Amino acid sequence: MSALSINTSNQSWLFKYKLYHIPFWCVYHYLWWLLAVGNPITAASSMFFSAYSVKILAYVIFQALAVYFNLYFLIPRYMEKDRLTEYVIYLGITIICAASLINTGYYLSAFFAGCTITKMFGAEAGTFFHFYNTSFPSTVASMTLGMSIKLTKNWIQTERRQRLLEKEKLETELKFLKYQFNPHFLFNSINSIFFLIHKNPDMASASLAKFSELLRYQLYECNDQQIPLGKEITYLENFIELEKLRQNNNVHVSFEFEEPHTDHLGIAPFILMTFVENAFKHVSKHTGNSNWISIKLVLDQQQLDLFIANSTSPEIVNDVLNYGGIGLKNVKRRLDLIYPEQYDLDIQDSAYKFEVRLQLTLLEFELSPTLQMA
Repeated sequence: MSALSINTSNQSWLFKYKLYHIPFWCVYHYLWWLLAVGNPITAASSMFFSAYSVKILAYVIFQALAVYFNLYFLIPRYMEKDRLTEYVIYLGITIICAASLINTGYYLSAFFAGCTITKMFGAEAGTFFHFYNTSFPSTVASMTLGMSIKLTKNWIQTERRQRLLEKEKLETELKFLKYQFNPHFLFNSINSIFFLIHKNPDMASASLAKFSELLRYQLYECNDQQIPLGKEITYLENFIELEKLRQNNNVHVSFEFEEPHTDHLGIAPFILMTFVENAFKHVSKHTGNSNWISIKLVLDQQQLDLFIANSTSPEIVNDVLNYGGIGLKNVKRRLDLIYPEQYDLDIQDSAYKFEVRLQLTLLEFELSPTLQMA
């Protein structure tokens, strides 16, 4: 069995930063030292080739650690979860701890220079707390700089993602106009309903209503970035029922969903549909063996779990990963743009079975202006 796994998870929140950050902090502190000394050569010499190097190294190391601890631990755990009081308390503790550790650098500098702390840093430097006058505001400045850079970077990434999302939305709409209104699907569905009119008028009427709802959804109700989850699931159910007619009882289809209240959650249109269509398109066509499709949806609070499995055959297994006209890469790209770090996708394929597991964290549905006017 070969396996294709796509997993998106939170990156490690500490120590995973690029090496160029180290010279950045060195240059940053050098510029501050240059302002204090006034001569670039003297500043470089005293910073890198004197006993003062130990003190400056303490600034570089402990302020950098404080900055990254704030960016990758305190902000995600407290600030982004609206636990502002706890965030301010822990941020203050972090700054005080960093400043205290920096203060020890002054004593180490004097130790390695072989002189007293007052001789090296002046008569006023006789107490440990005296150095807070420099270490504390310097640490606050470094933390502010780090947060400013991080927030600016996040803003740029958000703007870039929004532009890509808008572009992707336009491209996706064009693709779905060509792909969703598949002539084979339309004509086969109409033909199936036509033959049912004489055999089972009630079923034909119900199927025609489902077909009408399917077209209405594709034309009018999927133009927003998100729609109520209930509408997407209703669309899936209608699509599955129509596909059952087309399969002529050659494929056993099961769809499980214990439907709780879903309209308070929103979902991007057609995110789930791609995987369902793929199952019907690539299900096996055995005459002697069973052909089957199993679809299961589970909603736990705001996490939606989708499981789809279908029988397949070695002849078409290579085509399964292409996902028709949309492509697996485009599906994953939409997920990356719309649900960054909020989904987990795992795909397993073998010679006789194809499985998809999608875990998706949904957000509360916000009524768009388009739907408000409808």
